[in-house]
Amino acid sequence: MVTLGPMTMSTMMEQLLQQLTQVTPTSVWEWFLGDPLMVVSTILAAVILRWVLNRSIARIVDVTIAKHDARRERVPGRAGRVLAQATGLDHERHRQRTLTMGSLLHSIVTFAVTLVTVLTVMAIVGIPLGPLLASAGVGGVALGFGAQSLVKDFLSGIFMILEDQYGVGDIIDTGEAIGTVEEVSLRVTRLRDPSGVVWYVRNGEIVRIGNKSQGWSTAVVDIPVSYAENLERVIPLIKDVVRAFDATPEWKEHLIEEPQVVGVESMTGTAVTVRIIAKTAAEQQYGVSRELRERVKAAFDEAGIKGPPIAPFAPTAR
Repeated sequence: MVTLGPMTMSTMMEQLLQQLTQVTPTSVWEWFLGDPLMVVSTILAAVILRWVLNRSIARIVDVTIAKHDARRERVPGRAGRVLAQATGLDHERHRQRTLTMGSLLHSIVTFAVTLVTVLTVMAIVGIPLGPLLASAGVGGVALGFGAQSLVKDFLSGIFMILEDQYGVGDIIDTGEAIGTVEEVSLRVTRLRDPSGVVWYVRNGEIVRIGNKSQGWSTAVVDIPVSYAENLERVIPLIKDVVRAFDATPEWKEHLIEEPQVVGVESMTGTAVTVRIIAKTAAEQQYGVSRELRERVKAAFDEAGIKGPPIAPFAPTAR
């Protein structure tokens, strides 16, 4: 242990007192006009830049939502009104997607401005950036090799949200699983299949997406009747049922256009099949098909039109 003698301690105290006596308001101000002022100016500029960029992003988000609302109000006609809700022009869905991208841009701006500000301040105060940047470069390369899949997942998630490939509530086919989307994040998509199993699918591993909830769907209804029935009586009756169905207000909102009776689809020795095609809003084809079959069945019963005969039961040989 090294001890300082009385002369050394007194010398140090005298030097400290001399330095304190040399501190004047002018010297303090001159010191502040150097590196401290540059540091404060850099931080202040970074705060202002971040505020301006975030303000611009918020303005862009508001303008995008407003333009979408105006475009949505101009969609004409029955088909346009149905498709406006079914093809991704729905207000709430578009609003959520726009806000998500705005939040992502806010985070990117904050990270980038903070990083540049910290590096600039370090350079001003004299901290050598060469070794730090070299270490960061080596670490970035190592992280890039080790986290390739993570970066791929995030990039895929960004484009999926930006392009509105699917959203919460959509029924999608990812190749690995088919189900209803419950959550969409930048890294994974969570969906639930018809049996109730929850699937977590990494965005970077999705090669193709089949969305059953965007745009419109087609209901194909095949009506079999007995081969002995007169089609000149059967087909007009089915057309009357279709017209009445299309005029029903509760179903009209699900139909893009009036269903079409396209005619005979197939014939066998006992049955003739008449096909109906209805263009519906997304995911409404199943309910439309069931309702059409029920109405056609009731009309056949009232008119006495019979279906194909039931094949006789043939017991298996023992």
